[in-house]
Amino acid sequence: MLDIVRQEGEETVGGAARVFTFFRDRLLSGELKAGDRLLAERELALALGVSRPVLREALRSLAMLGLLDIQHGRGAFVRSADASVLGQALTLCLAPEPNILDDVLQARIAIECQAIRLACDRASERDLQAIASTLDRLVDSLDDPERGGEADYAFHLAIVRAAGSAALMKIYEAISPLLMRSHVERRRDTFREPAITSGLVEAHRQVFLSLAQRDPDAADRRLREHFAIGDDLRRRNLISHYKPQGKKRP
Repeated sequence: MLDIVRQEGEETVGGAARVFTFFRDRLLSGELKAGDRLLAERELALALGVSRPVLREALRSLAMLGLLDIQHGRGAFVRSADASVLGQALTLCLAPEPNILDDVLQARIAIECQAIRLACDRASERDLQAIASTLDRLVDSLDDPERGGEADYAFHLAIVRAAGSAALMKIYEAISPLLMRSHVERRRDTFREPAITSGLVEAHRQVFLSLAQRDPDAADRRLREHFAIGDDLRRRNLISHYKPQGKKRP
């Protein structure tokens, strides 16, 4: 009995993998695009060599990821990927990993440093205005960790958006729940220290100015300096937290 259950499980996993591979490859080749209708269930099951129950479960999984729209009586239609849905799935995968926020920060640095170089060449005046408005929000929210963290995230998101790269934007949005958490936690650590918060504002301002001047080397350098400030801040906070406190003399 156990062998039968195990065999059925392996067939289900293998069948689902064939469905996912088929869907991925057709998207990459351009044979499938948003709005296209998949083959009828019977035809698709025969073409892929999977049972109809396995096919249905695989299609439901793709629908849960926001990649398909299954309409009763009409069939399954390809959807444009919803980064927020994919982001939730990615967050669930990454959340159990140790030191995940530090790890995600490294991914963020890689994305943003490439994005700001592209933005120096591609950003429109509208993009620059959008980034400038988030800089104003940063200044207005220094005493509020929640609003400040959101404004900080919005500033960096606007830079990635200005790069005009769909791939970078989708990846960045996919890790946005973790990025937002990181921004808010950093603000909670610093909002009571005016010297630090004012320094953060100046760092963001320098990043913006180098981007507005369309100098990719300077923009990259300023952005990396900004990230280094954050690393130094976390290190000093950690030392302060665990440093033995001297006893006061009577």
